[in-house]
Amino acid sequence: MAVKIKAIRGMNDLLPQDSSMWQQVEAVLKSTAASFGFSEIRFPVVEKTGLFCRAIGEVTDVVEKEMYTFNDRDGDSLSLRPEGTAGCVRACLENSLIHGQEQRLWYTGPMFRHERPQKGRYRQFHQFGCEVFGLKGPDIDAEIIAFTAEVLAKLGLTEHVTLQLNSLGSSEERAAYRDALVAFLEQHQDVLDEDCRRRMYTNPLRVLDTKNEDIIAVLKDAPKLSDYFGEETKAHFAGLCSRLEGLGIKYELNSRLVRGLDYYNLTVFEWVTDALGSQGTVCGGGRYDGLVEQLGGQSTPAIGFAVGLERMILLLETLQLVQRKPAVDIMICAMGEEPERQQLKLALELRRALPGLGIMTHCGGGKFKKQMAHADKSGARFAVIIGDDEISNNVLSVKDLRSGEQQTIEMAAAAAYFKSVF
Repeated sequence: MAVKIKAIRGMNDLLPQDSSMWQQVEAVLKSTAASFGFSEIRFPVVEKTGLFCRAIGEVTDVVEKEMYTFNDRDGDSLSLRPEGTAGCVRACLENSLIHGQEQRLWYTGPMFRHERPQKGRYRQFHQFGCEVFGLKGPDIDAEIIAFTAEVLAKLGLTEHVTLQLNSLGSSEERAAYRDALVAFLEQHQDVLDEDCRRRMYTNPLRVLDTKNEDIIAVLKDAPKLSDYFGEETKAHFAGLCSRLEGLGIKYELNSRLVRGLDYYNLTVFEWVTDALGSQGTVCGGGRYDGLVEQLGGQSTPAIGFAVGLERMILLLETLQLVQRKPAVDIMICAMGEEPERQQLKLALELRRALPGLGIMTHCGGGKFKKQMAHADKSGARFAVIIGDDEISNNVLSVKDLRSGEQQTIEMAAAAAYFKSVF
């Protein structure tokens, strides 16, 4: 017997019994995007490696340790996308979508990072992302956060998550702060772990994002980035906060929130939960006003966010806020040759009249008991039974598989009946 080939570690199959939960969450995300006036964009899962190096930053965990990178047959270095923003910007630039015009875009699909697999963190994971180009005021920042808050509310998660908010200022303000932070870290090198010592000179703001409790304690006395903000940055952040308060969106200020990618400036935010242990971030984003120019375009303000679908669904499952839905609502069973022909015709009529329902025909014949067992196993709510007697009288036998009650309805009234009960 041939050896079975298994899935790659950290890359999981989405099985039929789970796909309905994903579809429910994706439907909420897509309908919310439509209600906020966003359009879908699709772009490749493979890009030139240089795109991510320039966009995300050479000295980040993603680029240094986590990307799936390979040379193709032409010798070009390619990488599976570790996130969506860089590819979205590249697609917009290549297709002249954002030069001098506003765009509000959404996308969804798999991303890839070679991390240590654990619950809520995988090597292939799925994101739903949104990006807005061409708007620089705090009003669009508030609108983006309101989008995420609306999604969380629709999923019943508002009381289970907290919005954390910070401003990273401008690149000039961060440069001035960087010198002060490095000077502070140099005085406490004995407390820093290997990662933080390495980042101290290459990317010191990432030290603020450490999970090491000893370092966190020391950082309480570190210089504050907000002390280096100019009036424009202060006004932008104050404008955002006042708009969130006007919307009734509660938030916490977190001066250590820097996000894991280098392209962010000004507003950054995360929705976090304590229900998932260390994997607490379910949605995050921020402003990246310099990225379009950095990738070869004209200076363009931009902001976006991404939702991790695996983690969002894990949270919903943990809190028992989502249920698996059967794919079948109505199973049609036929007893005899002519009833089988009528079964196919009835199924087609019901599918056209009831496009939101799953209507399955029992195929392969068999005795009544076998067909009803199939209907029960399918998860259908109703079984429709067609036999010679039903055809002679132009009726259908309908059994409610939850209550066990059975009744007879007119064949011509089948669509109207099921519309009334679903």
